[in-house]
Amino acid sequence: MSMAWSQLFSPNFIPISSAIPAKRLVTHHPCVPCRCIRYYNGKREFPLPEVASIPYQPIDMEGEFSGHGVTFEGIGDSCVAKMGLENGSTATLMLPSGLITSYKAPMWHGGSVELLHTSVFEEENGDAVIRGGVSVALNCCGDGEQVSWSPTNWALLNISGNAQESIQVELINSDSENMVEVKYIVSLQEDILSSEIVVSNSKFSPLQLKGSIVSHLTVSSPDATYAVGLQGSNFVNRPPFLSSFGIVPLDLGQKNEFGFGKLWDQKALKGLLSGWSPRNQNTADAAEGIQRESEDEVEGEEDGNYMHLTEQLSRIYTSAPRHFTVIDRGRRSSVVIGRDGFDELYMLSPGSSHEYYGTYSYICVGQSALLKPIILGPQEEWRGWQHLHNPNL
Repeated sequence: MSMAWSQLFSPNFIPISSAIPAKRLVTHHPCVPCRCIRYYNGKREFPLPEVASIPYQPIDMEGEFSGHGVTFEGIGDSCVAKMGLENGSTATLMLPSGLITSYKAPMWHGGSVELLHTSVFEEENGDAVIRGGVSVALNCCGDGEQVSWSPTNWALLNISGNAQESIQVELINSDSENMVEVKYIVSLQEDILSSEIVVSNSKFSPLQLKGSIVSHLTVSSPDATYAVGLQGSNFVNRPPFLSSFGIVPLDLGQKNEFGFGKLWDQKALKGLLSGWSPRNQNTADAAEGIQRESEDEVEGEEDGNYMHLTEQLSRIYTSAPRHFTVIDRGRRSSVVIGRDGFDELYMLSPGSSHEYYGTYSYICVGQSALLKPIILGPQEEWRGWQHLHNPNL
């Protein structure tokens, strides 16, 4: 793997040389380096190869957005936006995928710690695909309609703020046929990284939203990790949520106590790792089929306030506090996860059966609408947030 790829990640980046063969996870149009971005109706988009020969005026990204605390770098078919504040908080955002690959937060001892977990897997054709970090997996479907749409390729709309206080990067994706517009706003503050989704329904009929903001939080090991503040929260054990950027161990859910182990084998997982999205109808149908067959799902209520994440789990909380804390004793750090707009909380732990500090040293959390979709009325707008708060300053 080239040095360019390694610059995308922190020391917690885990390269995989013999990863699970997978189909192309993200169906996207390659983007050219940032200096070649051009305007379309006031939006900044990445030109496709078939129109790259058409004359246009290059945009000087560094010049246009100088003073905002964001630098740009072209990496292959992607563009990387690096956000940095003077207090040491940094975040890395990839375009056009919208994947956040890094969030480094300053600590009380004067250094900084990476809070996100990201790995690279090899595809069948030898290409590398990035999984983990923070990503958006959203499905927009018209009421009573079979056709659905998911935002995947994001265009840069605006950058605001400064390196002294906060930086905000605004992305946009729209589907003119279904009259849906989605904005994805990533904000970096001195002690918070927030991801905001704004969905606008221009139709004269309702719109159904289903999906999640999925975050992989890096930890020394799930054995040293605790979730604090979920006591009394109701949950349902479900098969892992499969998104284009998700990391799911092959052995997760093979035990009967999960209620879906008999359905979750390696063959099924390999077939589903290509991503949860209507753009891959076979994947979507297979995922729904697993959920329909899993009639013995276990419902429960958290009976303790200090939940040890050493065991494998995959569940959706239907009633949970708006904020809870993940503590990693091995790294002597913690992060507070908050949400707004979403009613559900998704959580996945690979358990402690894997190698410490390895590929599966993470806890996956998602601010979600998976069991119950969000209904957006005609000509309405909906907003949902995730906040990763660093309390260690």
